[in-house]
Amino acid sequence: MATSNVPELAAGKLPDLPEAGFYLPNFITKEQEEYILSEIARLPEARWAVLTHRRLLSLPSQLTGPAKDKLIDAPMPAFLTKIILDKFKELHIFDDSAHGAPNHCLVNEYQPGQGIMPHEDGPAYFPITATISLAAHTVLNIYKKNEQGEREAAPIWRILQERRSLLLTTGSMYKDTLHGIFDLEQDTDLQSGSIANWQLLGDKSSFENGTANRQTRVSLTYRDVLKVAKIGSALKFMSKK
Repeated sequence: MATSNVPELAAGKLPDLPEAGFYLPNFITKEQEEYILSEIARLPEARWAVLTHRRLLSLPSQLTGPAKDKLIDAPMPAFLTKIILDKFKELHIFDDSAHGAPNHCLVNEYQPGQGIMPHEDGPAYFPITATISLAAHTVLNIYKKNEQGEREAAPIWRILQERRSLLLTTGSMYKDTLHGIFDLEQDTDLQSGSIANWQLLGDKSSFENGTANRQTRVSLTYRDVLKVAKIGSALKFMSKK
């Protein structure tokens, strides 16, 4: 993913973090945010997978196969593509990925006090992750790995993701770090010295007192799954179980 010819993307380079981490505030408009949230709200409750600390949708489907690394070939819902994918193309974000565009979107809903354990996105995807935050902010913790490849105990960076923002991770930031969200109802110590993307925020005034109460947040995480199976091949695999 080259940035030299994309000034908007280059301007969003996260300072002091591993290469190829980018933050763009106001990536979508309020009207676009409202439209996407309304379409998500219309989906049947049965589509959601309810976990201990959040609920999620895997669109167009969950990954299959013994290693859970294969996507059944199907289009994503239009409300996830007709606004977002054109913007990705303008910034050339997925130009070099396996399929030239994301083919999978994970929709996570976090209530106040809910987070996610530190983790890696893993080898099932081309190493580009594009996450759009809807409805509310969060603070993402980034962890380094030690010489043994294990996660260090404390996060080394904190990224404040505003609503309607885009966070991109690729390159060494994708491969060599882990990320997670603390189970908090209020984020504290929000300031330039502790938030890695403070100077890139679209509205610092919302956080100038150093604290922010969490609200229900929906995140859209776009990725390009490397292995894609046609529906006929997937049915054959399932019939052998």
